Amino acid sequence: MITKYVYFFGAGQTEGKAEMRELLGGKGANLAEMANLDINVPPGFTITTEACATYFKNNNKFPQSLWNEVLANLKTLQKAMGKEFGGSDGPLLVSVRSGSRASMPGMMDTVLNLGLNPGTLKGLVGKTGNGRFAYDCYRRFIAMFSNVVLGIGGEHFEAILQRRKTRQQVEFDTELGVGDLKTLIKDFKALVKRKIGKPFPDDPLIQLRMTIEAVFNSWNTDRAVTYRRLNRIPDDWGTAVNVQSMVFGNMGPTSATGVVFTRDPATGEKIFYGEYMINAQGEDVVAGIRTPSPIANLEKDMPEVFETLTQVYKSLESHYKDMQDIEFTVQENKLYMLQTRSGKRTAAAAIRIAVDMVNEGLISKQEAILRVPATQVDQIFHPMVDPKAKLQVLGKGLGASPGAAAGKLVFTPERAMELSKNKERVILVRTETSPEDIHGMSVAQGILTAKGGMTSHAAVVARAMGKPCVSGLGELHVEPRKKRASLNGVVLREGDAITLDGTTGQVLAGKVPLTQPRVTSYFRQLMGWADKMRVLNVRANADTPHDALVAKEFGAQGIGLCRTEHMFFDEERILLMRKMIIAAKPKVREEAIKKLLPIQRSDFLQIFRVMEGMPVTIRLLDPPLHEFLPSTPAEIRILAKQMRTPATKLSKKIESLKEQNPMLGLRGCRLGIVFPDIYEMQVRALIEAACKLVKKGTKVLPEIMVPLVHHVNEFKIVRQHIDEVAAEVIGKAGVKLDYQVGTMIELPRAAVTADEIAKEADFFSFGTNDLTQTTLGLSRDDAGGFLSHYLENGVLMEDPFVSVDQKGVGALIAMAIEKGRAVNKKLHLGICGEHGGDPASIEFFNSLGLDYVSCSPFRVPTALLSAAQAAIQTPAP
Repeated sequence: MITKYVYFFGAGQTEGKAEMRELLGGKGANLAEMANLDINVPPGFTITTEACATYFKNNNKFPQSLWNEVLANLKTLQKAMGKEFGGSDGPLLVSVRSGSRASMPGMMDTVLNLGLNPGTLKGLVGKTGNGRFAYDCYRRFIAMFSNVVLGIGGEHFEAILQRRKTRQQVEFDTELGVGDLKTLIKDFKALVKRKIGKPFPDDPLIQLRMTIEAVFNSWNTDRAVTYRRLNRIPDDWGTAVNVQSMVFGNMGPTSATGVVFTRDPATGEKIFYGEYMINAQGEDVVAGIRTPSPIANLEKDMPEVFETLTQVYKSLESHYKDMQDIEFTVQENKLYMLQTRSGKRTAAAAIRIAVDMVNEGLISKQEAILRVPATQVDQIFHPMVDPKAKLQVLGKGLGASPGAAAGKLVFTPERAMELSKNKERVILVRTETSPEDIHGMSVAQGILTAKGGMTSHAAVVARAMGKPCVSGLGELHVEPRKKRASLNGVVLREGDAITLDGTTGQVLAGKVPLTQPRVTSYFRQLMGWADKMRVLNVRANADTPHDALVAKEFGAQGIGLCRTEHMFFDEERILLMRKMIIAAKPKVREEAIKKLLPIQRSDFLQIFRVMEGMPVTIRLLDPPLHEFLPSTPAEIRILAKQMRTPATKLSKKIESLKEQNPMLGLRGCRLGIVFPDIYEMQVRALIEAACKLVKKGTKVLPEIMVPLVHHVNEFKIVRQHIDEVAAEVIGKAGVKLDYQVGTMIELPRAAVTADEIAKEADFFSFGTNDLTQTTLGLSRDDAGGFLSHYLENGVLMEDPFVSVDQKGVGALIAMAIEKGRAVNKKLHLGICGEHGGDPASIEFFNSLGLDYVSCSPFRVPTALLSAAQAAIQTPAP
């Protein structure tokens, strides 16, 4: 059976539909669907994603039957349009656009006005009677084809165009006359011949074949690969190619092009939102070459077109039951729809749109929960400019993506990457961004552009990434080679600090104080629905009363990890810890521990009070003791003076405690076995704190966690000490206190022998950070030097410290769960590594039937929503 690679759409001959997205790509499937809905779509045909995948398998050669199918569909298109491709009398021109099954705005290539050459150009002039329009189309085509297909940098054509505008003393392309355009065409063709050593191709069929190949190949450009990696889009999907008859927005004052959203993509408000340009082509809006007009103005400029567009956008949103991103062109007062897709939106907008659509009866609550990407939820907690701060406003552009960010100015994506590797926060400043800037945009705190509107590349990408963006700041003059910019008379140089307010569009001098936004009623309503649907509980990793309070406000159902070592690093406590560790005499150690006891008790008291009625899992001291000790000679001298001991003697003691591989040395439960008085102090402190609150009628649920157990005998020894101390304190207090003792499963042997440990433990908490390190043999601190190489070259598909390794680490977790529950039906199971806040990992943990996940406080909403989504999509066993 011969594989069908090409599907026609429009002119009453549509072969596809919306459900064929995987084969036709998002753009092709939606073009077919709009045609099926009798919406005015310029006819064309879609080359499938399967053709692209086969092209790559064939070493970048077309599948055997593909070109014949293209020619057959081209004949159908010529008949439908009543025009000849390559003809000299009113020629058929086409656009060639990419279209992956997942939206990848601006990441792959497009060519417009294809089919023009000196002969068809004359035909176009004769048919339209508009020489300026025809020559404008030709110069655009030469520049676009040369960039996309021939690989000649677009900046070369832009430089020629800019010189011509400067010479003619005009600001906009539309102000150039026919003579200017003819000169540009001549200069463009000369540039092509210099760059590639042969003339610009004139045969329309050769142009078409070369462009289809170029669009296929754009799937593997650096920017597309980076975007796929950031958005977890598989490399083997490939892109479809859409060949569509051209309609022209640049035919004069009765023509236009625009991009609109059926709701505000930044806020979610139910308003018609977008922009358009009169006498322009589509790339002018998306590329931000000119700053467009708001869509509301179209009602005045073209009232009949606006009325039709309003009817179309309402019908499309009702049909797809989602906010739509729509591209349109008006040719001589007639409206054509070029694309519709689910619009990119901020997290705040996604939440509001989902809630509103439930209330409007368009979607169910389950659909609303699935509509909000859990990975983006933390965007709504982005900082905002402190309203009390004194501001020096340098300029005001368009608030293209909400939130605020401060950082050092950089003018190239490469410099942004360089500084971000040194943990420096940067603001990327460009005249306008292009898809080639994606790597710099991904690491920048915010993006500022001189050109472009609310639907420009910078705006769309920034919103998707959750980064503040200010665009269309016309007063901004950027000089990247000189590493400077000027804004309203102020010179800004690389490294200068500025603050962006992506909500208001303001650019502010210096690093301005920022505040966190308040949670909206839409967020509370959505999370209320999620709370009723999830199975997994969500706890937080919190080490201080403040962190615990933040976690509780975000909806955490307890604390899954309280790291007691973090309580010892202030000035007073670290000195006591150091005295305890270094003490040569038992009496000195005992005195230090005695002073630490009330401090620890106070810590636990406050945390238990904040988390009243909720479980609090406290991990006993875990890190190697040397981490608490000074390392530099100056610090050692200060400590020696405080301890009244010779610095040389102290230095030798510190040196004796150092280990070759401390992460696998004297740490975790080994500390509690070798130095039992440390754990005894901690247990006494937390049980005393709990008993004190119980006496006052406060419900306390302490869970004591023993770290780094690899053998059941380790756990038995430490548990015996815990129970002895607890019994003594509870008996003395005369109260009833239930507590649990469990362990972190963070070593492979512990997972393999989980049945032995489960007989002695009340709960397991999987420490996936260390379990990943010890299973994969990767140091989280040192793997950064090569992990990026692994990810870029497909050795690993995910960073195992971000999303859990399901086949390796996940298999050990599954084994431990099965073995543990087989011998202890009441065994409580949770996750306390940072994977507890990763949506993909949460879906996996839900499928294993865990009781809870625990993550950092600000990731709690993400985890709660992920847990609900997992319950809807993958019911727990």
